[in-house]
Amino acid sequence: MNEKHYRVVALGKPTEEQKTQWYYQKYVSTFPRAGEIVLFDRSWYNRAMVERVFSYCSEKEYYDFMRGVVGFERDLVRQDTILVKLYFSVTKEEQARRFDRRKTDPLRQWKLSEVDLQAQDRWDDFTNVKYEMLKRTHTIDAPWTVVRSNDKHQARLNAIKAILNAVSYTRLNDSLDFALDENIIVSGSRELEMMEVERVRGGKFTD
Repeated sequence: MNEKHYRVVALGKPTEEQKTQWYYQKYVSTFPRAGEIVLFDRSWYNRAMVERVFSYCSEKEYYDFMRGVVGFERDLVRQDTILVKLYFSVTKEEQARRFDRRKTDPLRQWKLSEVDLQAQDRWDDFTNVKYEMLKRTHTIDAPWTVVRSNDKHQARLNAIKAILNAVSYTRLNDSLDFALDENIIVSGSRELEMMEVERVRGGKFTD
């Protein structure tokens, strides 16, 4: 990809000034122009997951977000922004293995955050807010795509395919396979169905 046409945006903790602004303002200021791709490393859904679990936002801020995000995204899509929402999911066992490796591997220690250190203990909390997020924000206008990420290589390959399949363009090489692996890519609606089956059978979510 030509680096002139895409950016990766990874926003940090909100500044004191940003705390006084409309929640989406810091994201909107980084949105793509025509012909550009912006990849958010944690999007506005940080409020629905990490901020919710660790009480980094108030109850009012959380519920305001959950009430408003569907309309916000509908406006984006209606005005010709192509919005692709990817949720990368790993099992609890695989997450634990990766975190243990980060603790001892000097080349990976920089990846380990305070949130990571507590993630295993808060697994059920994260799973519960994941369910609420998918249930309330998986829409026709802006659906979720869940990427099974235990296999990093296949997860990345299929994520790229999902993004490419969301855009209308002339493919230059008909021999390339753009079909998604159903073992890796799951629709948000299907993920919800499977989570609900787990809860009915076991009394709680298990993944």
